[in-house]
Amino acid sequence: MPTEVVMPQMGESIFEGTITKWLKKPGDKVQRDEPLFEISTDKVDAEIPAPASGVLQEIKVSEGNTVQVNTVVGVIGEGNGASSVARTPPPASERASAPSASAPPSPQKVAAATPAKDGPFPLKAESVTGPVSEDDESDVRSSPLVRKLAREHNIDLALIHGTGQGGRITKQDVLDFVEHRVARAPSPALGAPLKPGGDVSQPARPAPAAIPGDLVPMSQMRKIIAQRMIESRRTSAHVHCMFEVDLTRIVNLRNKQKNSFEQRNGVRLTFMPFFVRAALIAIQQFPIVNASLEGDSIRYHKHVNAGIAVALDWGLIVPVLKSADELNFLGLQRGITDLGERARSKKLMPADVEGATFTITNPGQFGAVFGLPIINQPNVAIMGVGGITKQPMVVTDSDGNDSIAIRSVVHLTLGYDHRLVDGAVADQFMAVVKKSLEGWSEEVG
Repeated sequence: MPTEVVMPQMGESIFEGTITKWLKKPGDKVQRDEPLFEISTDKVDAEIPAPASGVLQEIKVSEGNTVQVNTVVGVIGEGNGASSVARTPPPASERASAPSASAPPSPQKVAAATPAKDGPFPLKAESVTGPVSEDDESDVRSSPLVRKLAREHNIDLALIHGTGQGGRITKQDVLDFVEHRVARAPSPALGAPLKPGGDVSQPARPAPAAIPGDLVPMSQMRKIIAQRMIESRRTSAHVHCMFEVDLTRIVNLRNKQKNSFEQRNGVRLTFMPFFVRAALIAIQQFPIVNASLEGDSIRYHKHVNAGIAVALDWGLIVPVLKSADELNFLGLQRGITDLGERARSKKLMPADVEGATFTITNPGQFGAVFGLPIINQPNVAIMGVGGITKQPMVVTDSDGNDSIAIRSVVHLTLGYDHRLVDGAVADQFMAVVKKSLEGWSEEVG
């Protein structure tokens, strides 16, 4: 008996969704609870699992279309795979590159059977490239955009290991391959900023390059981000202040305890919970920073729901750590790690991105010295964490003597809504954050 696949109800306030990607095609075998397609709503992007095992017989709603919840988008039936099901015709852009059934495999594909022995990321063969025809690409799981990019760089897609769902080759896979072909990954430069995990960062992966001349529609997530950023700038009276913080004590603490912390607790020790804890301490003294404006009234929130911005390959999302003020340090680290992992694997639910009362974003992970973040509505403040770098600083000892020492320094920025938060309050708030971090004495668990 065929099973209908429907657009799921992702939350009480969600009434429609956009199918952004089918992870299977008609004729493919699927297992129950295996990711079947991806959707985008006005809250989250998510992978939707198959409701039953069998064969995907039909796709009723193609990628890019928006439908109401409970709309039938596909059908799963019984069968053994592609041979027992008539496939739907491929898009015109792919029909043009489809090979004949009797076409022999290309030399590049034969070579692809040899696994790569080294390199910063897995390849299917040694770095052998040359002119590529569309016939060589036709049976590789990739999009027309990826195939076009590969042709422009004379890359055989059969040489690339796809990191997407089911081995699908993404644009970033192609860009990484191009970068690897030019040169091996360089050693970290002296003075490079530290990652949130504490290690010297490699140069950031280049953002996916636009192909000159192409007009690419915005994704659903990008449309929502654009709309909310404009709304926030129009709503809040944005002002920023920045503080320089000596993070040497925390850097040394983390370097000393990160291995034992992970062994004891099964989770990596990062810098983010330190910043969250310092903000929580400051909010206790200045609760207006954790408030929101409702008409002509101010809502002082009972708990701190900390929004932790997560940068994704396809956009930005702010999952929320609920009642962060009730968590100990280990609870903060576990919650932050869980939200980040589920955001990157598209496992967040709408409730996971609702209810933030204060937000922290971390542009420093990509090497930025500091940022001037836009407030996450309806919050009245957002703290930006810059990169952690080693710098010479004047240090004063207990006797009042000055000396120059190499210290680990971070620049923290507070973006605040001047309608509710005065400059003096913002500066005092950040002074408490600075003091908490520089004089850190809490056990990390």
